[in-house]
Amino acid sequence: MLTTKQLHEIEQLQTEVESYDGLELKLNWEMLRNRDSTQLDHFYYENDKLIAFIGLYSFGSTVEVTGMVKPDERRKGHFSKLFDQAMAAVRQKGFKKILLNAPASSAAAKEFLKKIGAVYSFTEHQMEWNPQPLEDVSSFQLRTATNEDLEIRIRLDVEAFGYSEEDARAMETRLDGDEDTEMLMIDTGGETVGKIRVARKSNEAWIYGFSILPEHQGKGIGRKVLRRTVKHQHDLGYSVHLDVETKNAQALGLYESVGFEVMHAQDYYLYHNI
Repeated sequence: MLTTKQLHEIEQLQTEVESYDGLELKLNWEMLRNRDSTQLDHFYYENDKLIAFIGLYSFGSTVEVTGMVKPDERRKGHFSKLFDQAMAAVRQKGFKKILLNAPASSAAAKEFLKKIGAVYSFTEHQMEWNPQPLEDVSSFQLRTATNEDLEIRIRLDVEAFGYSEEDARAMETRLDGDEDTEMLMIDTGGETVGKIRVARKSNEAWIYGFSILPEHQGKGIGRKVLRRTVKHQHDLGYSVHLDVETKNAQALGLYESVGFEVMHAQDYYLYHNI
Protein backbone atom coordinates (compact mmCIF):
# COMPACT_ATOMS: atom_id res chain seq x y z
CA MET A 1 0.00 0.00 0.00
CA LEU A 2 1.06 3.59 -0.59
CA THR A 3 1.64 5.56 2.59
CA THR A 4 -0.41 8.59 3.57
CA LYS A 5 2.71 10.70 2.93
CA GLN A 6 3.14 9.32 -0.59
CA LEU A 7 -0.51 9.88 -1.45
CA HIS A 8 -0.26 13.47 -0.20
CA GLU A 9 2.89 14.07 -2.27
CA ILE A 10 1.23 12.69 -5.42
CA GLU A 11 -1.80 14.92 -4.81
CA GLN A 12 0.38 18.00 -4.30
CA LEU A 13 2.33 17.34 -7.51
CA GLN A 14 -0.89 16.73 -9.44
CA THR A 15 -2.31 20.06 -8.23
CA GLU A 16 0.87 21.90 -9.24
CA VAL A 17 1.02 20.32 -12.71
CA GLU A 18 -2.68 20.86 -13.44
CA SER A 19 -2.50 24.50 -12.32
CA TYR A 20 0.64 25.19 -14.37
CA ASP A 21 -0.53 23.48 -17.56
CA GLY A 22 -4.25 24.27 -17.30
CA LEU A 23 -5.36 20.66 -17.71
CA GLU A 24 -6.66 17.64 -15.81
CA LEU A 25 -4.66 14.46 -15.19
CA LYS A 26 -6.25 11.05 -14.85
CA LEU A 27 -4.50 9.35 -11.93
CA ASN A 28 -7.12 6.70 -11.03
CA TRP A 29 -7.26 7.67 -7.36
CA GLU A 30 -9.60 4.78 -6.55
CA MET A 31 -6.81 2.39 -7.44
CA LEU A 32 -4.00 4.46 -5.90
CA ARG A 33 -5.71 4.40 -2.52
CA ASN A 34 -6.16 0.63 -2.64
CA ARG A 35 -2.81 -0.61 -3.93
CA ASP A 36 -1.73 -4.18 -3.15
CA SER A 37 1.63 -4.06 -4.95
CA THR A 38 4.77 -1.97 -4.46
CA GLN A 39 5.82 -2.38 -8.11
CA LEU A 40 3.06 -0.28 -9.66
CA ASP A 41 4.10 3.21 -8.54
CA HIS A 42 7.39 4.89 -9.37
CA PHE A 43 8.77 8.01 -7.67
CA TYR A 44 11.70 10.32 -8.35
CA TYR A 45 12.82 12.57 -5.48
CA GLU A 46 15.40 15.31 -5.08
CA ASN A 47 16.09 16.81 -1.64
CA ASP A 48 13.05 14.95 -0.27
CA LYS A 49 10.78 16.63 -2.83
CA LEU A 50 8.74 14.57 -5.29
CA ILE A 51 9.89 15.59 -8.77
CA ALA A 52 8.23 12.96 -10.97
CA PHE A 53 5.68 10.18 -10.60
CA ILE A 54 4.42 7.35 -12.81
CA GLY A 55 1.51 5.07 -11.90
CA LEU A 56 0.74 1.72 -13.51
CA TYR A 57 -2.89 0.61 -13.51
CA SER A 58 -3.47 -3.03 -14.40
CA PHE A 59 -6.62 -4.41 -16.04
CA GLY A 60 -5.90 -8.08 -16.62
CA SER A 61 -3.29 -8.30 -19.40
CA THR A 62 -3.52 -4.56 -20.11
CA VAL A 63 -1.70 -1.84 -18.20
CA GLU A 64 -2.49 1.87 -18.34
CA VAL A 65 0.36 4.27 -17.61
CA THR A 66 -0.01 7.86 -16.37
CA GLY A 67 2.79 10.16 -15.26
CA MET A 68 3.74 13.72 -14.42
CA VAL A 69 6.83 15.80 -13.69
CA LYS A 70 7.26 19.03 -11.74
CA PRO A 71 7.05 21.96 -14.21
CA ASP A 72 10.37 23.58 -13.28
CA GLU A 73 12.20 20.23 -13.46
CA ARG A 74 11.29 19.32 -17.03
CA ARG A 75 13.76 18.66 -19.88
CA LYS A 76 16.34 17.34 -17.42
CA GLY A 77 15.85 13.64 -18.16
CA HIS A 78 14.12 12.84 -14.86
CA PHE A 79 10.91 11.59 -16.43
CA SER A 80 12.68 9.52 -19.09
CA LYS A 81 14.67 7.66 -16.44
CA LEU A 82 11.54 7.05 -14.37
CA PHE A 83 9.69 5.85 -17.47
CA ASP A 84 12.46 3.31 -18.19
CA GLN A 85 12.12 2.06 -14.61
CA ALA A 86 8.34 1.73 -15.00
CA MET A 87 8.71 -0.17 -18.29
CA ALA A 88 11.11 -2.59 -16.62
CA ALA A 89 8.34 -3.33 -14.12
CA VAL A 90 5.89 -3.80 -16.99
CA ARG A 91 8.20 -6.33 -18.62
CA GLN A 92 8.66 -8.16 -15.32
CA LYS A 93 4.89 -8.45 -14.82
CA GLY A 94 4.34 -9.64 -18.39
CA PHE A 95 1.59 -7.26 -19.51
CA LYS A 96 0.52 -7.85 -23.11
CA LYS A 97 -0.86 -4.39 -23.91
CA ILE A 98 0.47 -0.99 -22.79
CA LEU A 99 -1.70 2.13 -22.99
CA LEU A 100 -0.06 5.47 -22.22
CA ASN A 101 -2.51 8.13 -21.03
CA ALA A 102 -2.02 11.90 -21.35
CA PRO A 103 -4.27 14.98 -21.36
CA ALA A 104 -5.19 15.82 -24.97
CA SER A 105 -4.10 19.44 -24.48
CA SER A 106 -0.62 18.65 -23.12
CA ALA A 107 2.06 19.67 -25.64
CA ALA A 108 4.82 18.32 -23.37
CA ALA A 109 3.17 14.89 -23.25
CA LYS A 110 2.72 14.78 -27.03
CA GLU A 111 6.41 15.59 -27.50
CA PHE A 112 7.47 12.77 -25.18
CA LEU A 113 5.06 10.26 -26.71
CA LYS A 114 6.31 11.07 -30.21
CA LYS A 115 9.91 10.69 -29.05
CA ILE A 116 9.35 7.14 -27.73
CA GLY A 117 7.31 6.04 -30.76
CA ALA A 118 3.92 5.63 -29.08
CA VAL A 119 0.97 5.38 -31.50
CA TYR A 120 -2.33 7.19 -30.94
CA SER A 121 -5.23 4.82 -30.21
CA PHE A 122 -8.29 6.75 -28.98
CA THR A 123 -9.53 9.72 -26.94
CA GLU A 124 -11.67 9.57 -23.82
CA HIS A 125 -13.84 12.56 -22.92
CA GLN A 126 -14.78 13.53 -19.38
CA MET A 127 -18.30 14.93 -19.47
CA GLU A 128 -20.42 16.79 -16.90
CA TRP A 129 -24.20 16.96 -16.81
CA ASN A 130 -25.75 20.40 -17.18
CA PRO A 131 -28.81 20.28 -14.85
CA GLN A 132 -32.12 20.35 -16.69
CA PRO A 133 -35.57 18.83 -16.18
CA LEU A 134 -35.67 15.06 -16.73
CA GLU A 135 -38.90 13.09 -16.62
CA ASP A 136 -38.94 9.80 -14.73
CA VAL A 137 -39.14 6.73 -16.96
CA SER A 138 -40.09 3.09 -16.53
CA SER A 139 -40.27 -0.12 -18.64
CA PHE A 140 -37.07 -1.47 -17.06
CA GLN A 141 -35.67 -2.33 -13.63
CA LEU A 142 -32.39 -1.32 -12.00
CA ARG A 143 -31.16 -3.68 -9.29
CA THR A 144 -27.98 -4.15 -7.29
CA ALA A 145 -25.63 -6.69 -8.87
CA THR A 146 -25.09 -10.03 -7.12
CA ASN A 147 -22.36 -12.65 -7.42
CA GLU A 148 -24.54 -14.44 -9.97
CA ASP A 149 -24.23 -11.45 -12.33
CA LEU A 150 -20.44 -11.71 -12.80
CA GLU A 151 -20.62 -13.68 -16.06
CA ILE A 152 -23.13 -11.34 -17.71
CA ARG A 153 -21.02 -8.36 -16.62
CA ILE A 154 -18.01 -9.95 -18.31
CA ARG A 155 -20.07 -10.68 -21.42
CA LEU A 156 -21.18 -7.03 -21.54
CA ASP A 157 -17.57 -5.81 -21.37
CA VAL A 158 -16.55 -8.18 -24.17
CA GLU A 159 -19.51 -7.54 -26.50
CA ALA A 160 -20.17 -3.84 -25.81
CA PHE A 161 -16.62 -2.57 -25.23
CA GLY A 162 -14.46 -5.09 -27.08
CA TYR A 163 -12.39 -6.14 -24.04
CA SER A 164 -10.73 -9.52 -23.97
CA GLU A 165 -12.41 -11.99 -21.62
CA GLU A 166 -9.26 -12.06 -19.46
CA ASP A 167 -9.22 -8.28 -19.02
CA ALA A 168 -12.98 -8.10 -18.46
CA ARG A 169 -12.87 -10.77 -15.76
CA ALA A 170 -9.95 -9.10 -13.98
CA MET A 171 -11.65 -5.70 -14.06
CA GLU A 172 -15.10 -6.85 -12.95
CA THR A 173 -13.64 -8.92 -10.10
CA ARG A 174 -11.62 -5.93 -8.87
CA LEU A 175 -14.61 -3.57 -9.04
CA ASP A 176 -16.52 -5.64 -6.50
CA GLY A 177 -14.18 -4.35 -3.80
CA ASP A 178 -14.60 -0.64 -4.55
CA GLU A 179 -16.15 1.47 -1.82
CA ASP A 180 -18.85 4.12 -2.38
CA THR A 181 -19.74 2.38 -5.63
CA GLU A 182 -23.02 0.92 -6.89
CA MET A 183 -22.97 -1.78 -9.58
CA LEU A 184 -26.47 -1.91 -11.03
CA MET A 185 -27.91 -4.41 -13.49
CA ILE A 186 -30.51 -3.45 -16.08
CA ASP A 187 -33.45 -5.85 -16.49
CA THR A 188 -36.26 -5.70 -19.02
CA GLY A 189 -38.73 -8.31 -20.18
CA GLY A 190 -37.44 -10.74 -17.56
CA GLU A 191 -33.90 -10.59 -18.97
CA THR A 192 -30.68 -8.85 -17.88
CA VAL A 193 -29.61 -6.66 -20.80
CA GLY A 194 -27.05 -4.22 -19.37
CA LYS A 195 -25.20 -2.66 -16.46
CA ILE A 196 -24.27 0.76 -15.11
CA ARG A 197 -21.84 1.63 -12.31
CA VAL A 198 -22.04 4.77 -10.16
CA ALA A 199 -19.05 5.83 -8.04
CA ARG A 200 -19.43 8.71 -5.59
CA LYS A 201 -16.58 10.89 -4.37
CA SER A 202 -17.04 14.14 -2.47
CA ASN A 203 -20.07 15.80 -4.09
CA GLU A 204 -19.61 14.09 -7.46
CA ALA A 205 -21.26 10.99 -8.93
CA TRP A 206 -19.35 9.32 -11.80
CA ILE A 207 -20.97 6.92 -14.26
CA TYR A 208 -18.75 4.11 -15.57
CA GLY A 209 -19.11 0.89 -17.56
CA PHE A 210 -22.59 1.76 -18.88
CA SER A 211 -23.41 -0.87 -21.48
CA ILE A 212 -26.30 -2.62 -23.21
CA LEU A 213 -26.02 -5.96 -25.01
CA PRO A 214 -25.73 -5.32 -28.78
CA GLU A 215 -28.96 -7.17 -29.58
CA HIS A 216 -30.88 -4.83 -27.24
CA GLN A 217 -29.32 -1.57 -28.44
CA GLY A 218 -31.34 0.87 -30.53
CA LYS A 219 -34.52 0.32 -28.51
CA GLY A 220 -34.24 3.41 -26.29
CA ILE A 221 -33.29 1.41 -23.18
CA GLY A 222 -29.95 3.18 -22.72
CA ARG A 223 -31.42 6.68 -22.85
CA LYS A 224 -34.11 5.78 -20.31
CA VAL A 225 -31.61 4.18 -17.92
CA LEU A 226 -29.30 7.18 -18.22
CA ARG A 227 -32.10 9.65 -17.53
CA ARG A 228 -33.24 7.80 -14.41
CA THR A 229 -29.69 7.37 -13.10
CA VAL A 230 -28.77 11.03 -13.67
CA LYS A 231 -32.01 12.26 -12.12
CA HIS A 232 -31.56 10.05 -9.06
CA GLN A 233 -27.98 11.20 -8.43
CA HIS A 234 -28.91 14.85 -8.99
CA ASP A 235 -31.83 14.53 -6.57
CA LEU A 236 -29.37 13.15 -3.98
CA GLY A 237 -27.31 16.34 -4.34
CA TYR A 238 -24.46 15.14 -6.58
CA SER A 239 -23.10 16.71 -9.73
CA VAL A 240 -23.02 13.99 -12.40
CA HIS A 241 -20.00 13.07 -14.56
CA LEU A 242 -18.86 10.29 -16.91
CA ASP A 243 -16.13 9.16 -19.32
CA VAL A 244 -16.79 8.14 -22.94
CA GLU A 245 -14.49 7.21 -25.83
CA THR A 246 -14.84 9.30 -29.01
CA LYS A 247 -14.66 6.21 -31.23
CA ASN A 248 -18.11 5.44 -29.84
CA ALA A 249 -19.89 8.35 -31.57
CA GLN A 250 -23.33 6.88 -30.89
CA ALA A 251 -22.70 6.86 -27.13
CA LEU A 252 -21.31 10.41 -27.22
CA GLY A 253 -24.50 11.59 -28.94
CA LEU A 254 -26.62 9.76 -26.37
CA TYR A 255 -24.95 11.56 -23.47
CA GLU A 256 -25.14 14.95 -25.18
CA SER A 257 -28.87 14.45 -25.83
CA VAL A 258 -29.45 14.02 -22.08
CA GLY A 259 -27.51 17.19 -21.24
CA PHE A 260 -23.86 16.17 -20.79
CA GLU A 261 -21.09 18.49 -21.99
CA VAL A 262 -17.42 17.69 -22.67
CA MET A 263 -15.10 19.22 -20.03
CA HIS A 264 -11.73 17.48 -20.56
CA ALA A 265 -10.17 14.94 -22.91
CA GLN A 266 -7.58 12.21 -22.34
CA ASP A 267 -5.61 10.68 -25.22
CA TYR A 268 -4.48 7.04 -25.13
CA TYR A 269 -1.46 5.74 -27.04
CA LEU A 270 -0.31 2.18 -27.70
CA TYR A 271 3.30 1.52 -26.77
CA HIS A 272 5.42 -1.52 -27.61
CA ASN A 273 7.80 -2.04 -24.70
CA ILE A 274 10.86 -3.51 -26.42
